[in-house]
Amino acid sequence: MNIRKHIQFYGRVQGVGFRYHATYKARFLGLTGWVRNCYDGSVEMEVQGEPEIIDDLLLYLHRQRFIRIERMDEEKIDLKEEREFKERW
Repeated sequence: MNIRKHIQFYGRVQGVGFRYHATYKARFLGLTGWVRNCYDGSVEMEVQGEPEIIDDLLLYLHRQRFIRIERMDEEKIDLKEEREFKERW
């Protein structure tokens, strides 16, 4: 059963390829949603798919060499109709 999460990432998450890695892996895993940088230095994401596959994406991001996630605030939100995962500006 699909779920959708809104996640705010804090730490060293801008200028380290976070959005690129998130978009690449989410598309590979068949997830939908979006990711964008925020003015406060955090990164915001909405991601939709199977819970275990979302967990795979998060684990992948934690394992990236230059990314350092110090904190994540996440909440489940309503599902949306969409076809892909993309970067937002």
